[in-house]
Order: sequence, then C-alpha cells, then structure tokens
Amino acid sequence: MTDAVTLIQAKRDGCRLHDDEIRWLFDAYARNEVADEQMSALLMAIYFQGLDAKELRTWTAAMIDSGDRLDLSSLTRPTVDKHSTGGVGDKVSLILAPLVAACGAAVPQLSGRGLGHTGGTLDKLEAIPGFRSSLSPQETVDTLRKAGCVIAAAGAGLAPADRRLYALRDVTGTVESIPLIASSIMSKKIAEGTAALVLDVKVGTGAFMKDQARARELAQTMVALGNEHQVTTKALLTSMDTPLGRAVGNAVEVEESVQALQGNGPDDLMEVTYALAERMLTLAGITDQDPREAIADGRAYAVYQQMIRAQGGDPDARLPEPEYKQDALIADRDGWLTRLDALQVGVAAWRLGAGRERKEDPVSAAAGIICLVKPGQKVTRGQPILELRTDEKPRFGIAIQALDGAATISDQPPPRSAPLVIEHIG
Repeated sequence: MTDAVTLIQAKRDGCRLHDDEIRWLFDAYARNEVADEQMSALLMAIYFQGLDAKELRTWTAAMIDSGDRLDLSSLTRPTVDKHSTGGVGDKVSLILAPLVAACGAAVPQLSGRGLGHTGGTLDKLEAIPGFRSSLSPQETVDTLRKAGCVIAAAGAGLAPADRRLYALRDVTGTVESIPLIASSIMSKKIAEGTAALVLDVKVGTGAFMKDQARARELAQTMVALGNEHQVTTKALLTSMDTPLGRAVGNAVEVEESVQALQGNGPDDLMEVTYALAERMLTLAGITDQDPREAIADGRAYAVYQQMIRAQGGDPDARLPEPEYKQDALIADRDGWLTRLDALQVGVAAWRLGAGRERKEDPVSAAAGIICLVKPGQKVTRGQPILELRTDEKPRFGIAIQALDGAATISDQPPPRSAPLVIEHIG
C-alpha cells in the first residue's frame, strides 16, 4: 500500500521513487487524497535529492497524463515549436512563429505570461487591440490551418498538474530545481502535440539561469525528456547579459517585432531569431527555404498579420502610448558603452508597470524601456542611454533606483562581441 508520507521519507533519504509510486501520487493528488502540504514536502525533498532520468521520465508522463493532449493530426504541414526560458527584450516568438510558418511549417506556440523581470509573450500580444490569447482547442487548430501559426495560452486542460505544482513551488522556494523546471516546461510542450521542438535556454545576468553549466544541464535534461516522449528536441544556449533588441516592455516589443518582420530588426535580435528558425526548419524537414528571404519578400509579415486577425486582433491598429516618458542613465562622460545590465533593465521595466509580481497582477501595455544606446556604441557626455515609459509618473523613481550602476562607459571600445548563440545541444 503506497502512501504520501512513505514517498516523502523515501525521497528525503535519497531513495528513488518507482514508476507505480509516481503514478499513484499524481492520481491521488488529483483526487485531493494527497494534501498540498505533503506535495510541498516532497517537492522540497526533490529539490535536495533530485530525480534520476527514469524517475523524471515517469514524473513528466504523469503530469502530461493529468490532462488532455492537443490533437494536431489533421494538419498537413509538419509541426515544430520553440520555447524560451525567458529574458529581457526577448520578443523572438512574435517574429519567429510567423517566419517559420511562412517557410512551410505549422507552429503551435502555447505561451505564458511574464513574471518578475522577464516579459511574457501573451502580455506583449495583448497590447494589440482585440487580440485573443485564450482559444479553445478547435480554435487553436483552426488558426493553425488558416495562418500556419498560433500564439495562445495553454488551455486549462493541458498538464493541469503542472499548474498546481508550479503554484506550490513558487511559495516554497523550490522553483530552481532542474528536474522540476524541466518537467514543468516539457509536460506542457509535449501535451501541445508538436512533432518537434527547439529550446532557447538563456544564460546570463538577465536569464533565469545565470551559470552556463547549469543552463547546459537544464537544456540536456529537457532535450532528453522531449526525445523520450517522441518529440524531436534540440536546444540552443543563448546569451542574455544585455537586453535583446532595443525595446523592453509590451507594446514597444510588438512595435519592434513588426519592424523586424518588415526587414528592420536589430542585428542581435535577428541573429537569435534566424538561428532558431534554421534549427526549427531543419527539424521540420524543410531544407529548401531561407528564413532571410521570407523576411525580405514580405511573406513572414503577411503571415503575422493573418495570425493576428485570426485571433481577433487588428494588426494595423495604433498601439497604446504611455502617459509619460523620461530619459535615464545619462552618460557622465564621452566614451563607449561597454555594458548594459539586462537584469537591471528588466527590473526597471517591471517597476514601470510592464511586468507583474504575482500571476494575477495586471500589466500596463504602454509601459517599458527603449534602449537608445547598446553596448559597443559611442556616447557623449549628457547623452541618455535609456528612455523610460509609464502611465504612472511616481513609478519613474523606483525604476531609476533599479538602474543604479546598470551601465559602464569606458575610454576604449569593447572587444568585438561574441556570438549570441553559445552552444547547440542535441
């Protein structure tokens, strides 16, 4: 007879959990026969003792089996998706989904909302008047047929156990566990029904993973989980020490994404976007398409407009404008900007109203930051490095506090910047 206390004690003492024990645990938790306090204790034991590969495979399968799977079998195009672990100014999904769809794949991107200093893809798209992110499974498939891509919220029926476990991890200090992160991400991605997946695992000051070795471990763990569940999975480690692109926020990132789709994207943003697009197309078996051409000839932007319309939005509508703007990080001397800290810029954007502290908090569509200067560029004394945007003037003070020491100006230009794609995994 299995019971929760025995499983907690076993994991606490470093023993492995058997497949039938894990399945019993999730079934009993769904029936409320295992209390949140008991599941919290087990999560803490896992935080310290980990899960081996076999335990993690079964744990993830049980999370998937706690709900439904999206059925994409009626689609004629090959399916491939991308997931990012989150960063500052990371609006890649808004460009990438229509870009890869324009090249012949179907991209079923089920995304999330921002929390803390990292922005959420759905928050950005909901700055567009009329855009709907909550779609039924049938609406999701219909949008995929119509536009070739969809960016929507994961429905309540997909891996519901993850929603409950994440809420517990958030308040018990167990978020950082690599097995728990990997199973949380991959249970939803596997349940969404895609045949292939590319992971963008961010590394650096503005990323969830600050350390390259831990980022690599997370990437390898997720790649293994995907492949074990018949989703062809690869990963890229990409740098997140500096905000990606120039815009950080919601409406401002939509605006920059549209500019990128029209061929005017910043070099760093397009470097990451094209690297991910090429890997996604390879996994989808599409070898005769160049994503750069799909931008240049307007196909990608046309698909973006089609997707926005299919989800109730108006791609031509005026985006929300902030009530107030203010320059910040004024250069105190002539020189070269050699550092702009992604985490501090992300926290400042959050304090301006672009992010949320708790999942239920509202966000401002118009709040955010424009990077007027990026590392490697020259500055002159008195020149502002950032433009802050908000609807509430008192927020400027707390945002500026977050930016203390965020920039470094040097007499010499920085060495040539390293590629943003650090490593390919899988």
